[in-house]
Amino acid sequence: MSRIHKGLAIVFWAMSAAVSAKAQQLLTLDEAVATALKNNYDIQLLRNDSAVYALNNSYAKAAFWPRVNATTGALFNHNNQNQKLADGTKRKASNIRSGNLNASVSLNWLVFDGLKMFVTKDKLAEYVKLGNLTIQNQVTNSIASVINSYYRIVKEKQQLRSIEEQMGINEERVKQAEKKLGVGLGAKPELLQAKLDLNAQKANKLLQQTLIEQVKEDLNQLLGFAQGTLYEVADSIPINKNIIVADVMNDASTSNTDLMLAKQNIQLAQLTLKERKAERYPTVSLLSAYNFNRTNNHSVINPFTPLFSQNYGFNYGISVNIPVFNNYNVKRQIKAAQLDLNYQQLVYDYKKFSTDIAISKAYKNYELQKKTLQLEEENLLLAKENVTIALERNRLGLTTILELRETQKSLEDAYNRLIQARYAAKQAETELLRLKGDLAKPE
Repeated sequence: MSRIHKGLAIVFWAMSAAVSAKAQQLLTLDEAVATALKNNYDIQLLRNDSAVYALNNSYAKAAFWPRVNATTGALFNHNNQNQKLADGTKRKASNIRSGNLNASVSLNWLVFDGLKMFVTKDKLAEYVKLGNLTIQNQVTNSIASVINSYYRIVKEKQQLRSIEEQMGINEERVKQAEKKLGVGLGAKPELLQAKLDLNAQKANKLLQQTLIEQVKEDLNQLLGFAQGTLYEVADSIPINKNIIVADVMNDASTSNTDLMLAKQNIQLAQLTLKERKAERYPTVSLLSAYNFNRTNNHSVINPFTPLFSQNYGFNYGISVNIPVFNNYNVKRQIKAAQLDLNYQQLVYDYKKFSTDIAISKAYKNYELQKKTLQLEEENLLLAKENVTIALERNRLGLTTILELRETQKSLEDAYNRLIQARYAAKQAETELLRLKGDLAKPE
């Protein structure tokens, strides 16, 4: 293939790549986070649980209302009777028919139960808060995962550009080796080595492109996207270099979702203890009913049995249930509730202790990554300048292939360290904000 044909093929490939990249819509980080909050399965499951809490709380006032029940029934008899009385009289009849109709409406109103109903109502409201906090905690963790996954793709894209830059250097080496060999100033091994290095970079590029597609699938899973969804991500990784550890510590005590969940569990345990203690007190209920009963006997064999009977009327009263002895069951439940309260307090203290240590470690890592990033940015500039000088010296025949490859290796290592430093700094920043509770605020 002639050089002109090769050039046209390269131009056509570049134009096709540009059109393909343009066809893929840019997915920003904000869009990725919004999509995850909408489609993430873990969040959807927790929202369903929270909806159950909200549903139960919406009926909390029902505990204060009376219970009203209505019953009705009809009974028809078709019997044969045979009686022998104490005085020796015998009575016998067949096909004795009778009918009975009854109906009642009863009311049972619990008016005092040791204030347990009030505690239960408050507890249902606290469960709603627990559901919201559980969602918020999952949202925080999901956002952190999306950020890390999103910038992992950006990191691998930067790695791809680094490989492409290395390919450009090797292509320049091949050109220089061909020119030197053409004028009799070079050796064929130098050209062969340059081509070998170029092919190695091409292979690395293919591997890197595959890796990018693989890490995109990880993000697709977090976002609820279909497998193979095409999109592009940003090209850079912004770093917030102004996080102060004191601010993180102060805000974490009131914003960290793990700590907030632990506090909420303490509140629920306290209410459960109040519920158990309320069972020591008597319960008072108001009772009322309206009853109707009618019996119609078509025939009787006992002269004192009425042929027709009807009763109806209203009754009311009060019922008091006083707990005297129940095998120490209430005492046992109170002790169990107190132990659970102590346990939840210990859980909170442990989480507070662990969070403080995690913030301290994360901040030290954050400071280290910022310094490392600054150092690697300087190293990359030095490595680029060194390669530029080495290529010029190689063109002039003033350096060896080993020296040139060494400078290339230094540039490659500098790129790798810089790209990793950027991603590590972003991870450290994200972890600090997650611990601070700053990734997801309550709606």
